[in-house]
Amino acid sequence: MAWYAWLSFIMLLAVSCASERRLSEIRLGRMRPDLSIPSDKDFEKEKEKMMREIKVDSLSGDMSDGPLIMNAIKDEKTGEMVATDVIAESRVVARFRNVAERFGRISLEFDITVPSGLLSSSWKLELLPLMKMLGDSTRLDPVCITGQKYRDEQMRGYRRYERFLRSIIGDSSDFVRIGQLEIFIRRHFPETYAMRTDSSFVPEPVAENVFGVSRKEALEHYTRHHLYNRNERRKADRDRMFRKYVKDPLVSSGPRLDTVIAGADGDMTYRYVQLVDSRPGLRKIEVSLDGSLYEDGEAICTVERPEDIVFYVSSLSSLADMTPRYVMKVVERRVYDNTHAFIDFAQGKADLDSLLPGNVAELSRIRECVEGIVARTEFELDSLTVTASCSPEGTYAYNAGLSLARAETMKDFVGTMLDSDSRKKLRTGCIPENWDQFRRLVDSDTTLSRSAKDRILEAADHDDKDIAEAGLLAAMPEYRYLREKIYPRLRSVRFDFYLHRKGMDRDTVHTTVIDTVYARGVQALKDLDYKKAVELLRPYHDYNTALAYLSAGYNHSAIRDLEAVSPPTAKTEYLMAIALSRMGRLKDAGKAYLRSIGQDPSMVFRANLDPELSEIIGNMPK
Repeated sequence: MAWYAWLSFIMLLAVSCASERRLSEIRLGRMRPDLSIPSDKDFEKEKEKMMREIKVDSLSGDMSDGPLIMNAIKDEKTGEMVATDVIAESRVVARFRNVAERFGRISLEFDITVPSGLLSSSWKLELLPLMKMLGDSTRLDPVCITGQKYRDEQMRGYRRYERFLRSIIGDSSDFVRIGQLEIFIRRHFPETYAMRTDSSFVPEPVAENVFGVSRKEALEHYTRHHLYNRNERRKADRDRMFRKYVKDPLVSSGPRLDTVIAGADGDMTYRYVQLVDSRPGLRKIEVSLDGSLYEDGEAICTVERPEDIVFYVSSLSSLADMTPRYVMKVVERRVYDNTHAFIDFAQGKADLDSLLPGNVAELSRIRECVEGIVARTEFELDSLTVTASCSPEGTYAYNAGLSLARAETMKDFVGTMLDSDSRKKLRTGCIPENWDQFRRLVDSDTTLSRSAKDRILEAADHDDKDIAEAGLLAAMPEYRYLREKIYPRLRSVRFDFYLHRKGMDRDTVHTTVIDTVYARGVQALKDLDYKKAVELLRPYHDYNTALAYLSAGYNHSAIRDLEAVSPPTAKTEYLMAIALSRMGRLKDAGKAYLRSIGQDPSMVFRANLDPELSEIIGNMPK
């Protein structure tokens, strides 16, 4: 048997040496995965346009490294030495592709090719694609290729861990000497033992009286503490034992591919498909690939990163017409603005308390409003009227004087923000009792009943306001609610700003200005917010409206608006071809496409970016 042992040892040593040589080749970058664009027939024409960016991979060697030595044999007929090396077929690999954004999404497809030299039954190869766009990097789901021996070892670790878990006792009764406890009770407390089949509940004090000990004490006495403590240690040791037995856990979610190979007979290629949400301004997406080799759960080396691939993103929104649209606008010489403030004055007082919490916010808002209007250099202030109002409490004459005094107080406050010329334009006014606002607040109130509202509104129509308010006080059960909830909202201050445009003599001027709604619609189209673009551009029924419909997938609406554009242009015919192609009307789409390139031959190059037209172009006569 000695010779068998020596043979086994020699074979193991040979395998180990071969593995080390392969690892050395991998570390030197001579074996690496490849990242490439799929070579489907649909992209053959596109490849012809990419010759400057094409990389040719060949196994024939690099002449810059020195002479190429080839195997040779002697020709029996001529006696000459003839080369016999078989040159591997050159593989054309596209490193970039144009991809189309549709409905806010982009579909990326690329191939990950793994040479057989990176595959081994005892290894796991983990490949990590990385997507880069607009300065951000996103790690995509990994691709894992696991050897059969490696996976067997993983599963063996799980089985060992499962045996450890089964050794943990789950039923606490297993720690108690039940038999000995029962014998003790039967010998010394036969009356109690007779209750073993009684289903009635025995409270703790009764049981303690019967046994002479508490339930806790009895359980403690008959518990196998060494077994219990060992079981608790095993529970606490579960995480450590998992890491010990399972060196490389299986991942149930995350990998795009996790396949097990029995052998490494040839190269392996995986087609990776990733859907990406587009972003405004996205023009390019780069994909790179990192990878690591694992053995016995440990990383043994990283693999050489292949050359990156690039996807250039094309969007229909790039066809948007950025020409500004104008609308007619009537500009008035005189401009009016106003605002309200609710200032809290003490009852019967006109002094301003700027420290009250409610007043702090309102006074700050007034200051911001006044300073903002005065700072507008295109306007000049004609006058600013400050009008204060009171609630119906008190006599009408008293409220008239009080509201005017409060208006003067607020005028002085506003005057601190104005220069001397503007302060001369301050005016005051007063509304002794704001019954108009009172009617509106009562009518819209959701607490008062309809009958109560009718009585209040009837009283508000009385000519003598003092009699009207006295009637509410005497006859209305809801008066307290009015005084606490409605009346405070009648004590307000109104600011009316009257201005005029500087340098404008006529009362009105008709001018054209940029249509801001249309501009926002076109910008939404450029930002790929197609729902908003359709909403804003729908009323215009022009080229950009049709483009927004087409980008959002509303093909019938797009055709309707494209037909309304007169005269048709190369771009309208081009969009018409895309819409008709989506609807399956390929013959009509081909005609529209021909009309488009007839007006603008450069649209031929654009058509290579839009997949809707690839079939049409492919079926056209050469």
